[in-house]
Amino acid sequence: MAGYRGRFAPSPTGPLHAGSLVAALASWLDARAHGGQWLVRLEDVDTPRCAPGAGDFILQQLAACGLVSDGPVWVQSTRDPAYAQALTQLQAAGLAYPCACTRKDIERALQASGQVRPRHAELRYPGTCRLGTGGQPGRAWRLLTAPEFIKKRPFTHTQKVQAAPFFEDGICHWWDRHAGWQRQNVEQQVGDFVLRRADGLWAYQLAVVVDDAAQGITHVVRGLDLSDNTPRQMLLQHGHESAP
Repeated sequence: MAGYRGRFAPSPTGPLHAGSLVAALASWLDARAHGGQWLVRLEDVDTPRCAPGAGDFILQQLAACGLVSDGPVWVQSTRDPAYAQALTQLQAAGLAYPCACTRKDIERALQASGQVRPRHAELRYPGTCRLGTGGQPGRAWRLLTAPEFIKKRPFTHTQKVQAAPFFEDGICHWWDRHAGWQRQNVEQQVGDFVLRRADGLWAYQLAVVVDDAAQGITHVVRGLDLSDNTPRQMLLQHGHESAP
């Protein structure tokens, strides 16, 4: 497959476990099977969780298995300016807004509306600060996920996977080679998600989309437990590409 670029992007919180090594091997094999490139990126954007020396140890583990990046290893903690520029673009396009809510605020708002979070499910953001913070200082930045904002975002990503993802009535549809067609209404199931956290750190979703675009990543091999990240990243790809 011409132009195939895959990546393996572990978080250096400690040594790779068996499941991560399986994912690394699968992504490497997929790149080789398609005559493409395989890149490694250390996703250390959540710095408090990262362990000293873990990044170097992970690279040693990969090398011991014959898995070596086809290009320079990117490290997210060095890419703050790129993430800041992306957030500025989303803000200028009216696609991101400040949020003053704490986790407790969100839980209380959901309880007041009669919504119960299923066990182990994410805490859906109810959009409390979409129209303003009520005079409270913004703690984090969130992406608008309402259908009327999704419609503003034409799909301009030039390198697509086998079947192009699309949006319909606010629902993200995408093709997974293992699981087939998938769908998710991000607004109803996740809500407006965080781009920059209250502690000032960049959210994973923003960082991974910016870096995938910068590296020209065309294919992602990930575990099924991470597949629900896909629609959020699709929305951000649209917003990032269509922002001025």
